[in-house]
Amino acid sequence: MAVGCNSGSSSTGSGDSPSASGDSGEKIKIAFIVKQPEEPWFQLEWKFAEEAAKQDGFELIKLAATDGEQVLPKIENAATQGAKGLIICSPDVRLGTAIVAKANQAGMKLMSVDDQLIDANGKPLEVHHLGISARKIGNSVGDGLYDEMTKRGWKPEETGLILVTREELDTAKERTEGIYEELTGKGFPAANIYKAPQKTTDVPGGRDAASVVLTQHPNVKHWLIGGMNDAAVMGAVRATETFNIKPENVIGIGINGDAALEDLKKAQPTGLFGSILLQAKRHGFDTADMMYKWIKDGKEPEKITYTDGVLITRENYKTVLKEQGLAD
Repeated sequence: MAVGCNSGSSSTGSGDSPSASGDSGEKIKIAFIVKQPEEPWFQLEWKFAEEAAKQDGFELIKLAATDGEQVLPKIENAATQGAKGLIICSPDVRLGTAIVAKANQAGMKLMSVDDQLIDANGKPLEVHHLGISARKIGNSVGDGLYDEMTKRGWKPEETGLILVTREELDTAKERTEGIYEELTGKGFPAANIYKAPQKTTDVPGGRDAASVVLTQHPNVKHWLIGGMNDAAVMGAVRATETFNIKPENVIGIGINGDAALEDLKKAQPTGLFGSILLQAKRHGFDTADMMYKWIKDGKEPEKITYTDGVLITRENYKTVLKEQGLAD
């Protein structure tokens, strides 16, 4: 069974550091509850929260709540262990009101991470939160596409954007709208943006969607490609290969930084220029560090902190993956 599920908790921290002690002289304890402890993303969040614990000198209590019924008992567990702060990614965000009440009852400061807590009516609660903005991630793709297009000296009027869409999915819609918003905001002609609705959210789905656009617009000289994730963009890149479009005339930027590595590692460049890698490091280290400073120094975090991502390319992916704890 995944870490955190058997014993219910584990703790890490550096030696007794005066700087990490509260008013009573005891070491500050911070609980970090995740919903899927077996998933690499949450393992990385814990890993980087541990780094914050070592840096700042507090004790980290790692807890897992894999379903809604486990959430409140795990908060009670954290309180029993003396936690003064609680960071949580709840398996059920609709428990928000109960989570707030339980944290208040225990005298713990509260932050949510990844998934924002909501009330019974689906409205976000006034709880300090660090999460991912899908639109901001899309903006990063648009920014990267425009920068690389500019570096290559491409004229906007000779360039088209294949925007692989899946508008039934809220996150996908936010991401692709962010791409559109960023490019048009920089002056890229909206008339040269071609939406390519995908029927499936995989590489074949992206390929089939892009093939329709490429068939309809054979005279476009250069192509930009964006979509909801790596698979959508990789599929569109495969379509350009089928249409014998040279890789140097294609700039595709995915999202997630996982499947894209397949292309980035190839001996010869493809039309996939890069991907926006989501940053587990910020979600683990930053939340824990902010919580510690809030408890110790009274430095309240921003109410909402949205992270974006970092562009990985053939040139920098090894360095960035190492920095993000994803490679040795």
